[in-house]
Amino acid sequence: MHVQYVKKSSEDKDAIEYVLTDHLRLSGMYWGLTSLDLLGRLDVVDADEICDFVQRCWVPDVGGYAPCVHHDAHVLYTLSAVQILALFDRMELIDRDAIASFLNSLQRESDGAIMGDEWGEVDTRFAYCALSISTLIDRPRCIDRGKVVEWIDKCKNFDGGYGSDPGGESHAGQVFTCVGGLALCDAVDRIDHFFLGWWLAERQVKAGGLNGRPEKLPDVCYSWWVLSSLCIMGKMHWIDQKALARFILGCQDDKKGGIADRPDDEPDVYHTFFGLAALSLMGFPGIKPIDPVFALPTHVCERIGVMRTAADGTVVGRKENPTSTKGESAEP
Repeated sequence: MHVQYVKKSSEDKDAIEYVLTDHLRLSGMYWGLTSLDLLGRLDVVDADEICDFVQRCWVPDVGGYAPCVHHDAHVLYTLSAVQILALFDRMELIDRDAIASFLNSLQRESDGAIMGDEWGEVDTRFAYCALSISTLIDRPRCIDRGKVVEWIDKCKNFDGGYGSDPGGESHAGQVFTCVGGLALCDAVDRIDHFFLGWWLAERQVKAGGLNGRPEKLPDVCYSWWVLSSLCIMGKMHWIDQKALARFILGCQDDKKGGIADRPDDEPDVYHTFFGLAALSLMGFPGIKPIDPVFALPTHVCERIGVMRTAADGTVVGRKENPTSTKGESAEP
């Protein structure tokens, strides 16, 4: 039912939900397609048609991808584009040098922060995106990672959590971007493992689900943001995983498929993906394993050649001979 729900969501282009999500189209495609891959059903979509659309979102003058045709390039959707092409083993379509130049242009010289686009907004999300992209395309030195680590450090709070920028409130989504970013930089030692682990464990409420901040309602998407961070830190056992799995399964729509933010709400592709991704981390049967750092199925990461240690999620290198025969292994 989830496969049919995701497939229908991509086909019903007259639906109001589809029309109103132009501004995040590539990310929506990534959520849906990764859901299908985790369920072993990526074959239900036309790979050539999807990859053609992704390439039409390429903005050559900038060197990044836009969320949809005729929109502006942004680091968020550049990551989504790379992730989608990785899912289909079409990495040869990527202009690695142009993207590397785009990422380089987004790093502020003053403090090492990463801007989302040419307009200058900074956010820890953008730092994670740049680090993930540069690793996936094998251009790790296109940005100064040391400076990014120092900037992420400034976003850490007294409770061990991280905000969107220095002084920003700790938020589970931002925690993932910082923990994942530090893992990509081999800098997980910068994390206050005890206090952050404690803060993340306290996100679990009586219903079994997780919230993003204290005193908020549980939401399926935080199942991923919190659990992946704990996984990278080796602390998944700090929460009740059985209770969390029950909460996620209770948010499924048993009539049309899909997963909602919480029970009895309308499902959407976003929460469907993050619910399945969290179940994957917990080893739920019938769902492929997912990498907690890259948010891609582990078989995709292995095919690209990205490696990480099992203990703390730190990316330690790339395989000399990735299993893919399509992508090129370029010099960093």
